[in-house]
Amino acid sequence: MDPSAIALQGLQQAETQLNATAAKIASAGAPSPDGSSLDVVDLSVEMVALMSAQASFSANLATLKTADQMLQSLVDVKA
Repeated sequence: MDPSAIALQGLQQAETQLNATAAKIASAGAPSPDGSSLDVVDLSVEMVALMSAQASFSANLATLKTADQMLQSLVDVKA
């Protein structure tokens, strides 16, 4: 499989994780849908999830940059 495709898939997964975590943090302290209690969110767990998404995003971006550099070098050699 193409490294760029794998890196793009990783970026999409990191974005999904980031959006899910942001939604959880945004709903912290809000009433539950049935109104019986407040939504409790463990911010330390969500911070770890944010840091994980950031690390995943950075790693996949580095993979894309490396693939781009390799293709550029190949084009330079061929030219």
